[in-house]
Amino acid sequence: VQLVESGGGLVRARGSLKLSCAASGSIFRINDMGWYRQAPGKQRELVAQITSGGSTNYADSVKGRFTISRDNGKNTVDLQMIRLKPEDTAVYYCHAFLQVNRNYAFEYWGQGTQVTVSS
Repeated sequence: VQLVESGGGLVRARGSLKLSCAASGSIFRINDMGWYRQAPGKQRELVAQITSGGSTNYADSVKGRFTISRDNGKNTVDLQMIRLKPEDTAVYYCHAFLQVNRNYAFEYWGQGTQVTVSS
Protein backbone atom coordinates (compact mmCIF):
# COMPACT_ATOMS: atom_id res chain seq x y z
CA VAL A 1 0.00 0.00 0.00
CA GLN A 2 1.23 3.47 -0.87
CA LEU A 3 -0.01 6.93 -0.06
CA VAL A 4 1.23 9.54 -2.50
CA GLU A 5 0.75 13.22 -1.76
CA SER A 6 0.83 16.16 -4.12
CA GLY A 7 0.08 19.86 -4.07
CA GLY A 8 2.51 21.36 -1.58
CA GLY A 9 4.56 24.44 -2.31
CA LEU A 10 5.30 28.05 -1.46
CA VAL A 11 2.47 30.51 -1.02
CA ARG A 12 2.06 33.97 0.46
CA ALA A 13 0.09 34.58 3.63
CA ARG A 14 -3.66 34.68 3.02
CA GLY A 15 -3.16 32.51 -0.07
CA SER A 16 -4.58 29.07 -0.83
CA LEU A 17 -3.27 25.60 -1.55
CA LYS A 18 -4.85 22.22 -2.13
CA LEU A 19 -3.18 19.00 -1.05
CA SER A 20 -4.17 15.67 -2.53
CA CYS A 21 -3.36 12.13 -1.51
CA ALA A 22 -4.03 8.90 -3.38
CA ALA A 23 -3.90 5.47 -1.80
CA SER A 24 -3.01 2.49 -3.95
CA GLY A 25 -2.15 -1.16 -3.54
CA SER A 26 -3.86 -4.07 -1.88
CA ILE A 27 -6.72 -2.25 -0.17
CA PHE A 28 -9.83 -3.94 1.11
CA ARG A 29 -11.37 -0.89 2.74
CA ILE A 30 -10.16 2.48 3.97
CA ASN A 31 -11.54 3.60 7.30
CA ASP A 32 -10.22 6.96 8.48
CA MET A 33 -8.11 9.24 6.31
CA GLY A 34 -6.46 12.42 7.41
CA TRP A 35 -3.71 14.98 7.26
CA TYR A 36 -1.05 15.64 9.87
CA ARG A 37 1.71 18.20 9.86
CA GLN A 38 5.07 18.64 11.48
CA ALA A 39 6.85 21.95 11.77
CA PRO A 40 10.60 22.15 12.54
CA GLY A 41 11.25 21.42 16.18
CA LYS A 42 7.64 20.46 16.85
CA GLN A 43 5.74 17.23 17.19
CA ARG A 44 3.54 15.91 14.43
CA GLU A 45 -0.02 17.05 14.94
CA LEU A 46 -3.40 16.21 13.52
CA VAL A 47 -4.71 18.79 11.07
CA ALA A 48 -7.92 17.17 9.84
CA GLN A 49 -9.49 13.75 9.73
CA ILE A 50 -12.42 12.23 7.83
CA THR A 51 -14.18 8.92 8.33
CA SER A 52 -15.46 6.67 5.56
CA GLY A 53 -18.91 8.04 6.29
CA GLY A 54 -17.77 11.63 5.85
CA SER A 55 -17.57 12.80 9.46
CA THR A 56 -14.79 15.31 9.93
CA ASN A 57 -12.57 16.54 12.72
CA TYR A 58 -10.27 19.57 12.60
CA ALA A 59 -7.56 21.05 14.74
CA ASP A 60 -8.79 24.27 16.34
CA SER A 61 -6.05 26.22 14.59
CA VAL A 62 -7.41 25.39 11.12
CA LYS A 63 -11.17 25.39 11.67
CA GLY A 64 -12.88 27.64 9.18
CA ARG A 65 -9.83 27.74 6.91
CA PHE A 66 -9.16 24.14 5.94
CA THR A 67 -11.59 21.65 4.44
CA ILE A 68 -10.97 17.92 4.16
CA SER A 69 -12.79 15.76 1.65
CA ARG A 70 -12.45 12.27 0.23
CA ASP A 71 -13.53 10.17 -2.70
CA ASN A 72 -14.13 6.64 -1.50
CA GLY A 73 -14.33 5.31 -5.03
CA LYS A 74 -10.91 6.68 -5.94
CA ASN A 75 -9.27 6.18 -2.51
CA THR A 76 -8.26 9.82 -2.37
CA VAL A 77 -8.34 12.53 0.27
CA ASP A 78 -7.89 16.24 -0.29
CA LEU A 79 -7.15 19.16 1.98
CA GLN A 80 -8.24 22.56 0.73
CA MET A 81 -6.42 25.30 2.63
CA ILE A 82 -7.40 28.97 2.45
CA ARG A 83 -6.27 32.10 4.31
CA LEU A 84 -2.95 30.43 5.00
CA LYS A 85 -0.74 31.79 7.76
CA PRO A 86 3.03 31.57 8.25
CA GLU A 87 2.39 29.29 11.21
CA ASP A 88 0.85 26.76 8.82
CA THR A 89 4.33 26.15 7.44
CA ALA A 90 5.17 22.48 7.91
CA VAL A 91 5.58 19.15 6.21
CA TYR A 92 2.11 17.75 5.67
CA TYR A 93 1.58 14.00 5.82
CA CYS A 94 -1.31 11.99 4.50
CA HIS A 95 -2.51 9.26 6.85
CA ALA A 96 -4.86 6.34 6.37
CA PHE A 97 -6.13 3.59 8.61
CA LEU A 98 -7.14 0.84 6.27
CA GLN A 99 -7.92 -2.84 5.99
CA VAL A 100 -5.83 -5.00 3.68
CA ASN A 101 -8.38 -7.81 4.10
CA ARG A 102 -11.36 -8.59 6.35
CA ASN A 103 -9.15 -9.36 9.33
CA TYR A 104 -6.20 -6.98 9.30
CA ALA A 105 -6.03 -3.21 9.50
CA PHE A 106 -2.94 -1.01 9.53
CA GLU A 107 -2.06 2.63 9.46
CA TYR A 108 -0.07 4.09 6.59
CA TRP A 109 1.70 7.38 6.02
CA GLY A 110 2.63 9.29 2.92
CA GLN A 111 6.13 10.62 2.35
CA GLY A 112 5.15 14.18 3.22
CA THR A 113 4.82 17.37 1.20
CA GLN A 114 6.26 20.73 2.20
CA VAL A 115 3.95 23.70 2.65
CA THR A 116 5.68 27.03 3.16
CA VAL A 117 3.72 30.20 3.84
CA SER A 118 5.64 33.46 3.57
CA SER A 119 4.62 36.55 5.47
